Amino acid sequence: MNFTQFNLAPRLMQGINAAGYEIATPIQEAAIPAALRGRDIIGTAQTGTGKTAAFVLPILNKLLDGQRGMPRALIVTPTRELAEQIHQVTKTLSIGTGLKSATIYGGVGSDRQIKALRAGVEILVACPGRLLDLISQRHAKMNNIEILVLDEADRMFDMGFLPDVKRIIKAVPARRQTMLFSATFPAEVEQLASQALIEPQKISMGISKPAVTVSHALYPVPQHLKTELLLKLLKQIDSDSMLVFTRTKHRADKVAKQIAHAGFRVTSLHGNRTQGQRERALHGFKTGHFHIMVATDIAARGLDIDSITHVINYDMPDTADAYIHRIGRTGRAQRTGDAFTLVTDEDKDMIRTLERIMGHPLEKKTLPDFDYSPPAPPRSGHQRREGTRPPRPAPTPTRFSKNRLAPRRRS
Repeated sequence: MNFTQFNLAPRLMQGINAAGYEIATPIQEAAIPAALRGRDIIGTAQTGTGKTAAFVLPILNKLLDGQRGMPRALIVTPTRELAEQIHQVTKTLSIGTGLKSATIYGGVGSDRQIKALRAGVEILVACPGRLLDLISQRHAKMNNIEILVLDEADRMFDMGFLPDVKRIIKAVPARRQTMLFSATFPAEVEQLASQALIEPQKISMGISKPAVTVSHALYPVPQHLKTELLLKLLKQIDSDSMLVFTRTKHRADKVAKQIAHAGFRVTSLHGNRTQGQRERALHGFKTGHFHIMVATDIAARGLDIDSITHVINYDMPDTADAYIHRIGRTGRAQRTGDAFTLVTDEDKDMIRTLERIMGHPLEKKTLPDFDYSPPAPPRSGHQRREGTRPPRPAPTPTRFSKNRLAPRRRS
């Protein structure tokens, strides 16, 4: 379906052309007409399929008419990176409309955000914590919100934001259009949807399986040889844009240093980095200054860089959902990509789970010129071998992020 067939306002075509959109993706084809009719929407879609434009274009179309200089649309999202991503898409698509958007999130000073609100914007892209702060300080006024988007709702639940999201819902007018997007629907998100939406149209694009544009391969390796195998793989891959995932922030830094020592241009992205460091890392990776980014799962959602050709899981993620979102950073927008996972004996259960989801065995590969025989170095009783997963406590209903050791209450 061509974008000219959506009956969008002609003024939006300038932004659509600037974004390079021609043929709508399946989620856009399904969601945009429903959103233009004012329907509430519950959407699930494979990552990297153009979901952001599926809700931004209907927002812009509606806001072309009516008052200006006040927030009329609110997009709530879990991370700063995703907020900036949505903001950039909104800026591009709104070229020629005069509509303005602003981001609201923590980790940086609020002065610039307050200044943007005072100057007048129609669209807010916000993380829950800082938004509630500015609402309580009366800098952000919610009384004219006409459209509310809750993006990555399951991720907001994982990060402990669900109570904040419920407070935000109470702060906006009851008479509004609401669109909720979530990769999975745990009971808490289902309950939120039932409370926040009215007779929603459900749109599902099969999030349960990884994108078909991604090829998967497992690389069995002893724990103590993981880094050596990773470096060998990196030297054999012909690419200027690779993403490496680790389980912990400490390991992300350690692996990044080892990769840099081997002569690669590398950066890292994780929760311990300041907002400025994260922005510089992302900018350097997007522009090609860094060829490799080592990241924790904070980057698994919302990182939209079409040039990424390979995702390498240095550590197998804890859940199949996390695997899907990690590897969704490549093979985006009909491009092809590769997902390599370094696996050890303790990953057998997760491998079986992934193979059940995909309906076929995952290919196992070895490098013919790599020496798998060196024994593990001796270690003292209190040291844990690099790559070994620490004992996990039994799952309990917490407000903890999956890759944090302390509650995350502010975005």
